[in-house]
Amino acid sequence: MTIAKNSRTKSEIVAISTDDVPLTLYTCPANAKAHLSLLFITNASSNASDIDVQWYRASVATSFFIIGGTNLSQGEFIKIDNAFIVLEAGDYITVETTSTAGSGVPDTDAFCTVEEFFNPVGS
Repeated sequence: MTIAKNSRTKSEIVAISTDDVPLTLYTCPANAKAHLSLLFITNASSNASDIDVQWYRASVATSFFIIGGTNLSQGEFIKIDNAFIVLEAGDYITVETTSTAGSGVPDTDAFCTVEEFFNPVGS
C-alpha cells in the first residue's frame, strides 16, 4: 500500500550583521504545519555575541524564548537536532544578536530545516 505524503522539506538561512534587530528565520505558511528538525547558529565574527532565538505562536500572539542570551565566541555554534518543534500556520522563528563585544559588528549565520505538511482546508 502506498500512502501519499502531502509535504515538502526545505531549509532556510539568514545572515545577522546588526545587533538588536531580530530576523525571521522561518515562517510556517497558511494551511500548513511544519516540523523544525534542525536549528544551527554559528558565530563567524572575531567578537563574541549573545544569541536569542524566539518562537512566535500565532494562536496566542506571543513570543517564547527557545534560546535566551547564550554567548557565542568566534567559531562557536549552537545545534538543536534529534527532535522537532511543531509549528502551526503563522508561527515563526526569529534570531537576534545582542551585546556584541567591543562594539563589533556581528557576523552570525542561522539556518534551519523543516518539513511542511499541507492541509488545504485549514489546520
